[in-house]
Amino acid sequence: MNVPLWLALVVVGYLGIKLVRPPRWLVAVLLVGGYLLADSLLSPVIDTAIK
Repeated sequence: MNVPLWLALVVVGYLGIKLVRPPRWLVAVLLVGGYLLADSLLSPVIDTAIK
């Protein structure tokens, strides 16, 4: 069964917010920070660290 990545992220994010209940500002900072890191010069370093 193939699940699209965006669907898996939405489900994990929804369950994480419902179960752990982090502050909304923390969720926003993580989302914006991840978006900005993906377009930065550090993206090749992060990519090699993940693989």
